[in-house]
Amino acid sequence: MRVLLIDDHALVRKGIEELLQSRGVQVVAAVSSGEEGLRRARELAADIILLDVKMPGMTGIETLQQLRASGVATPVVMLTMSREDPDLGGALRAGAQGYLLKDIEPEELVPALEAVLAGDKVVARELVGTLARLVGSDAKPEADARRAPAPFAELTPRELEILEHVADGYSNKMIARALEITDGTVKLHVKAILRKLGMRSRVEAAVAAVEHGMGKRRKKPGPSTSA
Repeated sequence: MRVLLIDDHALVRKGIEELLQSRGVQVVAAVSSGEEGLRRARELAADIILLDVKMPGMTGIETLQQLRASGVATPVVMLTMSREDPDLGGALRAGAQGYLLKDIEPEELVPALEAVLAGDKVVARELVGTLARLVGSDAKPEADARRAPAPFAELTPRELEILEHVADGYSNKMIARALEITDGTVKLHVKAILRKLGMRSRVEAAVAAVEHGMGKRRKKPGPSTSA
């Protein structure tokens, strides 16, 4: 995985770069501004772009908008301290594939990036409820009237259990650890859940689950003790 990192804080850039490199991720460039990020994104064949939101000059969302306007289709994940509704909504509307907080556990960052590369969208578990609220406020009344309720009744007990974890923003690896099953088994269950709900991504499923009162019922699983 080749990552382009854009963040105006030198210490943060260095820490994230070292964290990624220690896990076998190649950081092709780590730059301090949106303007430089735009230039390097066009020059480098990065697999994914990690982008801060709050930056002087060109903000992260403005940078993302310019990336998309210039034809750069590289997946972008916002990595920020901002939990503000306008930043989350603005980033996703501008085309971000993910929105993560900088206090994310180190062992969760690379799996989240891998999920994005696999075609999924990722949002920090703390913000799933916010996302559900934003989606609800953006929905048109006529669309709401036509929308059938999510067919949770079709899910098996195990699928409901896994959907609870998805609603809390857990990755497949975290779910597998919590339920003591394999990553592959979780992946198959998630695919079945999305198929039964008629949804395209786990973020969409998480939002629907939160809207129906699911999630936030378990403590976060601790670090794995396996070798």
